[in-house]
This record gives sequence, C-alpha cells and structure tokens, in this order.
Amino acid sequence: MSAVLTLSSKQTPFPYAAAAIASYAGSVLKFDESLTKPVLQIESSTIDDEDIIVETLAKSAGLAGDSTKARNIKVIGLLKNNQHPHLLRWFSYLDSLTSTQQLLTEITNAKANKARSNKTAAGFALGLQDAVDGQVVTRFPPEPSGYLHIGHTKAAILNQYFAKMYHGKLIVRFDDTNPSKERTEFEETILEDLKLLDIQGDVVTHTSDHFDTLYDYAIKLIKDGKAYADDTEQEQMRNERFNGIASKHRDDSPEENLKRFEEMKSGSTEGQRWCIRAKISVDSPNKALRDPVIYRCNILPHHRTGDKWKIYPTYDFACPIVDAIEGVTHALRTNEYRDRNPQYQWMLKAAGVRKVNIWDFSRLNFVYTLLSKRKLHWFVDQGLVGGWDDPRFPTVRGIRRRGMTVEALTQFMLSQGPSQAVVSMEWDSIWTLNKKIIDPVAPRLWALLKDKAVPVTIKGGPASVEVKTLPKHKKNPEVGQKKTVYSSNILLEQEDAASFEDNEEVTLMDWGNAIVTSKQVDDQGNVTAITMDLNLEGDFRKTKKKITWLAQPTPEYPLPTVSLVDFDYLITKKKLEENDEMKDFVTPVSEFKETALADANVLELKVGDIIQFERKGYYIYDGEKDGVREFFRIPDGRAAGIASKAGTPAGIPTTPAPISSPAPKDNAPPSTMYAVEPIYAQDVKPDVNTRMYEMESIYKS
Repeated sequence: MSAVLTLSSKQTPFPYAAAAIASYAGSVLKFDESLTKPVLQIESSTIDDEDIIVETLAKSAGLAGDSTKARNIKVIGLLKNNQHPHLLRWFSYLDSLTSTQQLLTEITNAKANKARSNKTAAGFALGLQDAVDGQVVTRFPPEPSGYLHIGHTKAAILNQYFAKMYHGKLIVRFDDTNPSKERTEFEETILEDLKLLDIQGDVVTHTSDHFDTLYDYAIKLIKDGKAYADDTEQEQMRNERFNGIASKHRDDSPEENLKRFEEMKSGSTEGQRWCIRAKISVDSPNKALRDPVIYRCNILPHHRTGDKWKIYPTYDFACPIVDAIEGVTHALRTNEYRDRNPQYQWMLKAAGVRKVNIWDFSRLNFVYTLLSKRKLHWFVDQGLVGGWDDPRFPTVRGIRRRGMTVEALTQFMLSQGPSQAVVSMEWDSIWTLNKKIIDPVAPRLWALLKDKAVPVTIKGGPASVEVKTLPKHKKNPEVGQKKTVYSSNILLEQEDAASFEDNEEVTLMDWGNAIVTSKQVDDQGNVTAITMDLNLEGDFRKTKKKITWLAQPTPEYPLPTVSLVDFDYLITKKKLEENDEMKDFVTPVSEFKETALADANVLELKVGDIIQFERKGYYIYDGEKDGVREFFRIPDGRAAGIASKAGTPAGIPTTPAPISSPAPKDNAPPSTMYAVEPIYAQDVKPDVNTRMYEMESIYKS
C-alpha cells in the first residue's frame, strides 16, 4: 500500500509517532514548512488527523496495538528520565532502528535547509531591479588568462543564482580582447574550474564574436563626435586625466580621427602610436569619466581571430555593448566598479543600444590570502608550492582539493547577500559552514600515528580475529557500512596510553569497556605496553575516556600506511601591501606530514572522498604518493581565524618533520586531485603580465 506522509519540521510537538512509523513502513516522507499538521496521502485517501494517521500507518506496517500512546513526546521524555528499565530498553531499541536513524537525519536536514533558505531569502529579499521571471539574463565574463580563484567564485555563484532564481539564462563569456596574454588553454581551464563549482552556463560566448560589431560602434562614436584619436604618451595621459587637462587632440575633426583609426586598423608603425578615447569629460569629479581609452593597437595574433585584427576594444567599451547585444538584463559587478557605472551607462547611450541594469555586490577578501596573480606566480616559480592547484592556494581547484565543498561555497557566497561592506574576512566562518555540510555524511574511520602506536593485550578478548560490520556513520545509515576487525591484540596511541591510571576503566569505541591492569614504561617515560581486562558489562556513560584503537596487523588483516597532511597559511601577514617584499613574509614551513596506520576501510576510498578520522579531524583523500595514501586535513573553522602559526599549525606536534620543498613548476608532478592538462603551452611565457589575479580587474563588470 503506497503512502506519502507530508509534515513540517517546525511543528510543535513534532509528530514523531507518525513519522517513525511511516519511516519504518517504508512510506515516502516529504517536508512542507507551510503545514500546521501532518497529511497522509494513501491510495486515493487524504488523512490529516494525526491519531488516524498513526493507526493507519501502524496497520499498514503490520504493527499490533494502539500506537497513538507513543505520540506524546513529553510523556516519552518523562518515562525515560524516570529510568523505567523495560521502557528504556524498548525506546533504545526503537532509537537503534535504521528507519528511526534515517528519520532523525531527514528531520535534521529539513530544519537545516529551512534555516539556510530563510537566510538566503532574507539576504536577497530585494532581488534584481526590473527583473521579470523567465527573462533575466546574467553573465560571468572572465578573461582567459589563468585560473579562477575564490574571488571569482562569488561572482560566478551570484550570476548563476539569479539566473536560476528568475528561471532565466546564464552566459559564460570570455573577455578575450588582449592577445598578449590570452590562450585557448586558459578557456578550457576556466570551464574546468566552473565545473568544479557545479556552474555551467546556458551558453558560452566570446567578446571576439562581436569584434566586427564593436568596430562599427567605434566608427559611429567617432562620426558622432563622441570619440577621438590620441597619441599622447601613456604617462602624460595619466597625468592629464588626473589633473583634468584636455588632450591636444580632443577637438580634432571626425575626418582626422577616422583616418587615424584606419591607420591603427592596419597595424602600421604610425597606427601603433594612437589610441581611441571616448569624449565624455575632461574634469569630471568622477575620474572614470575623464575620456577613457576604448580602442588600442596590438599586432600579436589573436588565439581565435588570428591576424584579422590589429586593434582591440578595451573592456570598458566592449563589455556594456556586448552585454546589450547578447541580451544581458542585469550586469553583476563589485562595488569597486561603482565609479565606472556612469561610464558603463554612457557607453550604452552613446552606442544607442538597449539598457542593462547594474547590480552591485561587495568584493570578497580573506586574511592571509594572496589573490594577486603576480604574488601567486612567485610562489609557483620559487617552488614553494606544488602548482596552481596546491591546497594552500585560493584558486578554485586549490580550495576544492583542500576539501571545500561546492555547497559550502555557494551557501557562504549567498549568505553575504547584497552587502556593500568591503572587509578582509577570516577563513573560520566558511570552514565552519563547510564542516556543517560534511559532518552528516562523512564516514567515520580510525587512524593512529605510526611512531606513537602502543601494543595492548586484551584479556577476555576474542580467541581469534573477528570481523564485524558496523555503520560508517552512527547517525546516518545511508552513508553505508564498514568492516571492523576485533582482536585480543590491539594498538592505541601513546597520548591515550600515557593518560591511563592504574585500574582505570576506559571505553574502547565500537567495542565496550576495558580496565587497565598493567602498564610498562621505558626510561623516557613512554608507555611501551599495556594489559587490559575486557569488561563488556561496564557502563560507557561512566567512563571519562573514549578511545580509538586498531587491531594489530596480521598477514590476513594488514593496516594500510597513510600520510596525514596539515597546512598553515603561506604568509605571516594578514594583508600584504604593494611595497612589501614577498620573501619577508613567507611562512617558514607551511606543510606538514605525519605517518599513520589506518583501518583497512580507507582502501575503498576514491580520490576526493571526504572522511573523518575520529578524534583527529576531517580529511580529504588526495590519492597515492610514492605508494602511500595521502589525506589532507580539512579545517573545521576552530583555528582558521588565528594569525599565521608560522610553522606550528594547531592540533599537530610542535616539532613536525618538514617535508622537502616541492620541485619547481617545470618538474612538478601533475595534481593527483584533478586530471588537468598543463596550462602553459610551449610558446607561452608563464610570467606574462596578466590581470587575471589582480583584484582591480578580477570582478569584471
């Protein structure tokens, strides 16, 4: 008999009886926060009386008796608190059922989703100006000159969010107007980065698709007297714009300007001396309006159009016009571009194209974080990191490789809402959010530091090795099951062993209690062996210490050796100033490795899987290196806001063995996290001056 139970996670008291029986019976559970009482749809009937729902579900599940008595959760609480032994055993049994655990997980997730939805909805309550459902078009316009980083992530996520919110369209447009630094390889890289963020445009376009049209609009502006050719030297032009001084060519005739523009188009030596400037203002208080350059020469071949063009539009000219041409309704841009908003609108009006709305949001900065392409490149060139996907880098592939989830990134960016505050944020908040997402689904496994392992003999333990199947996550049965090996000879970590007192009763996790009967200690005070008596009748609630352990390895049940890797910030200063010498602020040691023994369940993991080594932290599996499985520790937010530890990350020994510096970029092995082709082609110089990582340019309008 097919049944669907719909209920609200915020109903008080919550209808646990109906929900539990529905889950036990295999009925479909749905959550609708608008409901004030549960509704059962069964065959052609709809039932909204809770008592009748419970009775109906109980009968369909083959349960005898009157189940309605269990409906009042307050009564259940009183019975539990009064320690009625038989009832307590019954309730414990109910709690242990897979269906009950699954129900509790679904309720928790429903409440969390509701809270996140409310927060996001509140942040974007104003929505987009003049937005019409089904007609909104947004665009994300990266320059194809490098990797995306967390700064770009906010822009990409917001653009996709609004496109979906209004059932519209997202355009991914490559701003390929500078052949000096752009390559097809970078386009492929950016699309891969977006895929890592679960972002996919409805269409992919290029500014170069519109070069002919942009050229025609430039001709129009010159003929209309709204643009002119100028050969003023760059430094002099900068000074004149700053001081509000008009160019000597500002009032040249359209005929003269067209002639010079044609010379520019040919790429001649004479033409390369000139540029085209918009004729907006000489001395406007808004310096962005002081006759900006809209066209310049570049005789290098373009990676898409080849040698066809020797002139290229600037971003300030091309972006608003292409936005209008491609049907963009809302241009999302950081508020650092606010001074350029009037310039953007001027270009649209001067070209005579349709209106495009602008929606501002704040730029994203993080402390101890480099978002400058030049500075990041320095670390790569110095061999201080393994490449652009190094887990210490703020690139999209770096933070994903470190264990940041797409859901955490999305929720964090959306939680910022339409805030206009530009601040340098601590990393702790985003990692804390990430922990909330991974904790309910991360399998629980065990690992012990190899050089700190202490042998323990368990008296009363199994006569031979036994293997039992246990849930990977006690609160979420959907995560699956794992194999746990039990033996009378186990291993503990030195730190735990040293803390034991004589005859102390401790709990061996997933097993039961044991009493410490003897402990051997060497001259340095290190515990070398322990003997325990197994005491399965002991009450785990009365012990102070819950200990992880592993059965000592045997040929049949070996313990895999793994490497646990932790990281520090790359720099020791919260924010590097432009004149700071990079080498003066490099964290001496920012990567640490410890060798551990892990339970054999790690052999089933795939690259990118996230787990929790209980009592150690969350880790992401990064693959094998030299035959050893490597796990990167995922920050949980508790220590991420502390100033750079300069070589001593929280939670690891104070005298870790530093690993050798990675090989220089040319010799670095490819990332084990993602199969990405080398970014630089043979004929591309990696030290080219690209704006991909310059904060003033990464958030395109």
